[in-house]
Amino acid sequence: MSVKTLTINDTPVAVEAGATILEAAKQAGITIPTLCHLEGVSDVGACRLCLVEIKGINKLLPACVTEVAEGMEVQTETAKLREYRKMTVELLFSEGNHVCSVCVANGACELQDMAVTVGMDHSRFSYRFPDRPIDISHPSFAIDHNRCILCTRCVRVCAEIEGAHVWDVANRGEKCYVISGLDQPWGEVNACTSCGKCVEACPTGAIFHKGETTGEKTSDPGLLDFLVTARKKQQWIR
Repeated sequence: MSVKTLTINDTPVAVEAGATILEAAKQAGITIPTLCHLEGVSDVGACRLCLVEIKGINKLLPACVTEVAEGMEVQTETAKLREYRKMTVELLFSEGNHVCSVCVANGACELQDMAVTVGMDHSRFSYRFPDRPIDISHPSFAIDHNRCILCTRCVRVCAEIEGAHVWDVANRGEKCYVISGLDQPWGEVNACTSCGKCVEACPTGAIFHKGETTGEKTSDPGLLDFLVTARKKQQWIR
């Protein structure tokens, strides 16, 4: 096994070649904030919260999709990075309609937790108040596009773990949104197995069980990593 050595926040780290900076940091006990990262599925660098500084590179790179290199010197907690992360969370709140007081995930929301982590108590940006639909056509679940942050965790879970490929992302820029099927109502997509993995993967209150009201949603993202491990290694006990 080939090993790469690097430093993260001046701490020496040795990790298997091919690992990402995020994996190396986790191995070293160093926390890097993330929203789109989910154990058990591939990384896409969508949320940009895991940006890090690397000596000799004049731009910030996402730790979740940047492979480690021999001698790399990484910083994860500079003043610049803290400001970027706070700004990113502010933008996420201002871009959508995130009203925590009436959200099913209030108190169990990763976006809400991230706001606390980065010290955001208000957004310096104007709120866009987009007009977005709610799809309640599925018999068991619903999706509220007002709360979606386009992390694509639902897309990747459905494709890579369940293998149903129900979800995808349509359009570009500010018009991007998650679609089911070929932009059909969720309840009309025959490929959906009603497994609920997308509900467990969603970090906010965007995808939830029908009938849940304010603060009632709870999810278990660790279940998805367990399923992957169980299938690969036949380890079926959590």
